[in-house]
Amino acid sequence: MARIAGVDLPPSKQIWIGLTYIYGIGRKRSKSILAKARVDEVRKVKDLTEDEARKIREVIQEDGAVEGDLRKIVAENIKRLMEIGSYRGVRHRRGLPVRGQRTHTNARGRKGPRRTAVAGKKKVSK
Repeated sequence: MARIAGVDLPPSKQIWIGLTYIYGIGRKRSKSILAKARVDEVRKVKDLTEDEARKIREVIQEDGAVEGDLRKIVAENIKRLMEIGSYRGVRHRRGLPVRGQRTHTNARGRKGPRRTAVAGKKKVSK
């Protein structure tokens, strides 16, 4: 089992798909990493040699931020938006869609489940 950037890659997948399990690496970046490391894209993760895994790790390290570092950068950017009080920051703070989507209907994934009004207890009359 190959472990790259702190992530265990699925052994039965092809390496170019397996790399997409790392936060910050999509299909296009995965293919460019493998091209720089000179590793065949269609090989399975379990068939990688230790030397090939080392080459992939080196290319990822020099290429840019992934996994924990990238998550920290994104969180800091969102925190900065909230601190300066920008429109996007306010939407993040309130838990509403940030990129202009409608909220009259839909947006349930961002807003959470519907809150239905619960009838209050009836007062006992004497």
